[in-house]
Amino acid sequence: MRRISWLMVLLLASLTPGSQTRLQADERPSVLLILADDLAFDAVHDRNPEVQTPHLDQLFRSGTTFSHCYNMGGWNGAICIASRTMLNSGRALWKAPQKKAEVQALVQQRQFLSQMLHDSGYFTCMTGKWHLPVPPDKVFDAVKNPRGGMPHDSEQYGRPVPGVQETWSPSDPKFGGYWTGGKHWSEVTADDAVEFVHQASHRSVPTFFYVAFNAPHDPRQSPAEYVARYPRQNVTVPRDFLPDYPYRDAMGLTNLRDENLAPHPRTPEAVQTHRSEYYALITHLDDQIGRILKSLDETGLREKTIICFTADHGLSIGHRGLLGKQNLYDPSVRVPFVISGPGIAAGTVRDEPIYLQDIMPTFLDIAGVSVPQSVDFRSLWPVLHGQAGPARQAIYGAYTTTQRMIRTDRYKLILYPLAQRARLFDLQADPDEMHDLLAGENPPPAARDQAALLFEKLLKLQHETGDTLDLPAAFPQFK
Repeated sequence: MRRISWLMVLLLASLTPGSQTRLQADERPSVLLILADDLAFDAVHDRNPEVQTPHLDQLFRSGTTFSHCYNMGGWNGAICIASRTMLNSGRALWKAPQKKAEVQALVQQRQFLSQMLHDSGYFTCMTGKWHLPVPPDKVFDAVKNPRGGMPHDSEQYGRPVPGVQETWSPSDPKFGGYWTGGKHWSEVTADDAVEFVHQASHRSVPTFFYVAFNAPHDPRQSPAEYVARYPRQNVTVPRDFLPDYPYRDAMGLTNLRDENLAPHPRTPEAVQTHRSEYYALITHLDDQIGRILKSLDETGLREKTIICFTADHGLSIGHRGLLGKQNLYDPSVRVPFVISGPGIAAGTVRDEPIYLQDIMPTFLDIAGVSVPQSVDFRSLWPVLHGQAGPARQAIYGAYTTTQRMIRTDRYKLILYPLAQRARLFDLQADPDEMHDLLAGENPPPAARDQAALLFEKLLKLQHETGDTLDLPAAFPQFK
């Protein structure tokens, strides 16, 4: 017995800190990230009673919801690329790798979230949308059915045209898109996730599940029974509907594919068409998420798994005459966000602002992994356990070189440098961002003063996020 004890002592002495962590890995929770694409904060039942999302409703009730969760924006029209790069690397918008070689360098340095979790003892797996310039099997242990940025375009542009009979159908598989390969992509992704869960139930180490749906990104296709739940004429047109947004060209949206899904000028009927198909695809997505949650219950993993649901960005889909996500109004930059699992308060809603990419350091905290100094986002784990530090005072947003934003708990300032146009909204009095306080030739002095204060704060956030755009040159009035 004495000899065995000495062998054990020598073995323990030889272990590195990381390997000691791996010996304890079975005590740590698994982490499940469910990521949607193009899902606005106001497109789930909790925010919009027109949308049926019973499984997400249950998930929100079971955990803590962050009601003001944002994406910083993007470098180009594919906002999801910047969003997912930030999520996986932990770098802020203008510090995150934009070029393939830069992404590959981070992978070689094992700086991706999944790699750091793997190195700490987690088994990592993914299915669904990836859209980064490195194969997912380079950063995950198991990969099934990885998808590109979106299903193949399927004749869904420029519709509906007033007075013209529709030929495209959101429920007909002959148009391909989500049915390319024979089965709806959301169902395939859920199938893979359920399989991963059952495999994990027999594994002695925790699992990181990266489940990334393409839905509800266009083409907004779902089975006929889901489409039938949302007759076009019953869908509400947003209060801020416009036939066209006045600064669309200065915003860099000319000829952008998202904005060409419906004709110009917009009509209420076109907005109702696109929103009805959007809601149908969201409800279909919700049912697939329900299948994943059910598998966690059936395998007994629910009580051992931290679940986070969010989206990479939102979508305008008719707000202000816009359809896409390439703008800085809340429907495009604000997303649903809930985290649920052991030790997390149920039925709680927090209104402090966060970025969805706070997922990255949060998951590292859960796994007991030190968060690298290169990570620009903040872990929510202390917040969820009553140890919160100072909340963010402002949220930063950007789209290419054409738009910038700062949002505090009361005000939002949006800038269009090409048009030298600034818009200011009082979010307490005007949560729908409909009344520009800087409108007209001579806005009130109080509005101009408030815009100047926000402008100075925005310049500081530019420095923090690596943004080099020369805003003072375009807005000398705020110097």
